[in-house]
Amino acid sequence: MLSQRTRYAIRALLHLADHYGEGPIQLAEIAERQNIPAKFLTVILSEMKRAGFVETMRGKEGGYWLSRAPTEITYGDIVRATRGSLALVPCAARLAYTPCDHCIDETECRLRGVMLSVRDETAKILDQLSLAESIPQ
Repeated sequence: MLSQRTRYAIRALLHLADHYGEGPIQLAEIAERQNIPAKFLTVILSEMKRAGFVETMRGKEGGYWLSRAPTEITYGDIVRATRGSLALVPCAARLAYTPCDHCIDETECRLRGVMLSVRDETAKILDQLSLAESIPQ
């Protein structure tokens, strides 16, 4: 299940994708239109800036905008930036691997094999879908 943080991040970035090339979009507009608490959105957009998805400008005419074209930002990128991994269990993570607590040996664990397949198929789908594919035409 996607966390609330991840869902908010996706909705905020989709809003910015809908307005790509129009200049800075104010935080209050994003928060209101996407029904995201402004304080939480500030934290999320700060994380998205560190991840390289958005740029920001302070001041009366300031706001946020995508730092790359919507075609260059995938859902997989966003989920990884907010969750750290697409894997549902720690032992199936590609970049953030850790052994599962209270598990049997990985060579005997059939669940791990299933979760590796789920991770790979999830990555295949999410890495092919960009923010551009969600922009209303």
